[in-house]
Amino acid sequence: MGKDVIIACDFKNKEELLNFLKPFQGLNPFLKIGMEIFYKEGPQLVRELKEQGCKIFLDLKLHDIPNTVEKAMRNLSELGVEIVNCHAAGGIEMMKAARRGLDATEQGKKSELIAVTQLTSISQEKLEKELLIEKPLPEVVKTYALNAKAAGLQGVVCSPLEAPIIKELGLISVTPGIRFADGSKDDQVRIATPDYAKELGSTYIVVGRAITGATDPVAAYKRCVKEFC
Repeated sequence: MGKDVIIACDFKNKEELLNFLKPFQGLNPFLKIGMEIFYKEGPQLVRELKEQGCKIFLDLKLHDIPNTVEKAMRNLSELGVEIVNCHAAGGIEMMKAARRGLDATEQGKKSELIAVTQLTSISQEKLEKELLIEKPLPEVVKTYALNAKAAGLQGVVCSPLEAPIIKELGLISVTPGIRFADGSKDDQVRIATPDYAKELGSTYIVVGRAITGATDPVAAYKRCVKEFC
């Protein structure tokens, strides 16, 4: 898969999501389905969206002991999503187990598995004071990415600012924290505009409120595609 814009569908239920998607008919956008709506609607929502022609990034950030993650990924593998993720903080063995779980089905073998490095809401100060990690943030992201690569994963979630590091490692980067130059930062710390993310080498950008909260979401989506792809 090449560069693409992924819409973060952080809605409280299926009704809200489907209403949002009505104007997108025929565009078949790439959608991020995260914990909020997945925990409400379950796997059937993903199946329905896939049937409608949408590509799916299933953003559940699995993080547990290897055995539990492997079994969970085996269940998710049947959905045949384009991208699914786990937390790199779980370690190499856990990430290997996640890949084994996905590979348990033919559909899952086609899914790209990526690992979350550090959330875009994490700053250097939080990294040191709250997580007790004293290394520079880019170094932490690079180490986590190297672990993901060693585990056989295809890429990582990181901020656009770390995308050049990931590109050098030969991995794909899925980068949240995307805002238009004239938009709000909200609760993100490490952010970039779509065109700057392109310059930095992001493979995919994840865009939420800049699209879902726009007066004209389709126009905002097309603006993102124009600036990034």
